Amino acid sequence: MSTSTADSGGTKASKASKDHRKPTAAALKGAIQLGIGYAVGNLSSKPDRDVLMQDFSVVESVFLPSEGSNLTPAHHFPDFRLKTYAPLAFRYFRELFGIKPDDYLYSICNEPLIELSNPGASSSWFYLTSDDEFIIKTVQHKEAEFLQKLLPGYYMNLNQNPRTLLPKFYGLYYIQCGGITVRVVVMNNVLPRAMKMHYNYDLKGSSYKRRASRKERSKSSPTFKDLDFQAMHEGLYLDPDTHNAMMKTLQRDCRVLESFKIMDYSLLLGIHVLDRKPLDRGSRCDSRRGQKVLYSTALESIQGSVKGPEPVADDETMGGIPAKHKDENLLIFLGIIDILQSYRFIKKMEHSWKALVHDGDTVSVHRPGFYADRFLKFMGTTVFKKLHPLRGASSRRKKNYLHAGKSASQEFLSPQKEKEEKKAQSMDNLDGNFYSSSKQPDLLPKSALTFETTQNDEEDPENSEERRASSSTIALDDHLPTLSTSQSDSELDVYLPHTDSPRRPSWS
Repeated sequence: MSTSTADSGGTKASKASKDHRKPTAAALKGAIQLGIGYAVGNLSSKPDRDVLMQDFSVVESVFLPSEGSNLTPAHHFPDFRLKTYAPLAFRYFRELFGIKPDDYLYSICNEPLIELSNPGASSSWFYLTSDDEFIIKTVQHKEAEFLQKLLPGYYMNLNQNPRTLLPKFYGLYYIQCGGITVRVVVMNNVLPRAMKMHYNYDLKGSSYKRRASRKERSKSSPTFKDLDFQAMHEGLYLDPDTHNAMMKTLQRDCRVLESFKIMDYSLLLGIHVLDRKPLDRGSRCDSRRGQKVLYSTALESIQGSVKGPEPVADDETMGGIPAKHKDENLLIFLGIIDILQSYRFIKKMEHSWKALVHDGDTVSVHRPGFYADRFLKFMGTTVFKKLHPLRGASSRRKKNYLHAGKSASQEFLSPQKEKEEKKAQSMDNLDGNFYSSSKQPDLLPKSALTFETTQNDEEDPENSEERRASSSTIALDDHLPTLSTSQSDSELDVYLPHTDSPRRPSWS
């Protein structure tokens, strides 16, 4: 009996030692994949129904021993505990973005996760699925609690507008494996791995300590900040429609974040220069083919709503937004990140002590309303600029305007011109051959001009001066074809007011 008890105690001690042994990175990633796979598979047994208010606060917990149980599969990772937050609510979010359960499981569980570096100040870990669709990010306990409280408002916002640059959350999980406890959130991937980003930026709209560190700059693909952007780029130029859609989307998203008292978020911006050497995509481009998520690309996120499903993004552009910088053609990819920072007591204290040393308006942490206004101002005046039409288009509009003015003037003067043209035919008959060969019709032979003047004065002395004016009109009209296009419009503008004038010309 005692032996059995001792053996039992030894087994428990050995098991406890095994369970609390720090898992390797590969074991932790495997536990995350297995846990998410189990949670999604278990959810398939629950019937579809409308999301209720209490669904946002539900937390389901299960223990997964390595040897398996009646409810859980056996696995070769250390024993771990899994908690799933608001499973029905997140299932609705995935359905809203067109993510099928099988595709979700295949993306996350089929191949090992790819670990990414973290350029930010947080201690979060980032994992990318092999098909480029999803990012798995570790979050702090307070951030996980805040996201769960945020879910009802997030649910309402997505129902109103699924096209947004805000993060798209697809799941929230808690995993305790060995001596490590992590909380992970599954989100959309903003920067496709298959498209090389020549520049990466984390932009907040503030200036205090908003320059990439020397360590960050030494990386092969550094992430720059606000002051770096101002030094390296004069702004990204978008066509007017795209610029308006971009700013409208940013303004709407910032107002939503402000209503939730959220600040210290960033715009993650990736820039691909099209004019540079093409990227050898290989099999990585094929991984994005057959896009599983609706409204996930940058271009889809800022366009207007549609009634039906959208076609998948073009493999050549990967859903990037066309832009220009100087003479370079660009594709930009972007999204708002780090929205789980609320303006709580700690953040208020952080702003207060920073404001004592530096200008309070330049530090990143600030009250949500001011933060949103500063963020939008920076994006609308420094980062994104409207591409103005070419000069050729404005000159064509001006030419059309001048032509319309000329037509209107001609229509107004048409009754008078009909009378003048009948009287002018006599001059054409007298010296028709002369006009056909002469390139300067205003230099008429003195004899012809004297003959015409004398004859018409005898027939109708009162209209002699009027006919002289008409002959001057004919001379000017015949001279116009020798002018260039740009000159002709200006000459017409100068000439028409003289024609419209009722005063008779004076002759010396």
